[in-house]
Amino acid sequence: MSSDAVAAITDAGRQSPRNRRQEETFRKVLAAGLEMLRESSYADLTVRAVAARANVAPATAYTYFSSKNHLIAEVYLDLMRGVDYFTDVNEPTVSRVEKTLRAMALMVADEPGVAAACTTALLSGNDPAVSAVRERIGAEIHRRIRSAVGPDADPRTLAALEMTFFGALVNAGSGAFTYHQIADRLSYVVGLIVGDDK
Repeated sequence: MSSDAVAAITDAGRQSPRNRRQEETFRKVLAAGLEMLRESSYADLTVRAVAARANVAPATAYTYFSSKNHLIAEVYLDLMRGVDYFTDVNEPTVSRVEKTLRAMALMVADEPGVAAACTTALLSGNDPAVSAVRERIGAEIHRRIRSAVGPDADPRTLAALEMTFFGALVNAGSGAFTYHQIADRLSYVVGLIVGDDK
């Protein structure tokens, strides 16, 4: 492992703000990583190859991503941040929550290579950089579910919805169900947790 990778791991827990140029470089490498995941497999991806695709030095890429699992976890977080919020108060709560969970579940449904890589990366060992990104993904998912449920959300309901969603992702990631099947099952479970009359 390079000294750049070690430095990135050491700094992984700290999310310091990036200046405009750093953010552009981060985004460039992230986009190159997603492109490569769409074209090849998890096994073929390396931070060096992504750096070459992004036209940046490997040391620069390692400034932001300590490993390929860290890079892929950041790709997943970026995709999650692109998922719509469903907060229309004119819709019933159950409908908002169903739409939220469905949109998050289907985010990578039509990209099996990306989905498999994200599952592998996010479930990888004790990489501190990946753990930090997992926490940010969890916070992002929590925000979306909380927004869909509304401002007076019962913490137990939120916890049940989050655990259900994470369990559904594990089922899809393991191949037990497709992401489309998981989305349908989530709709059913939301009715049980939230209730159909809200």
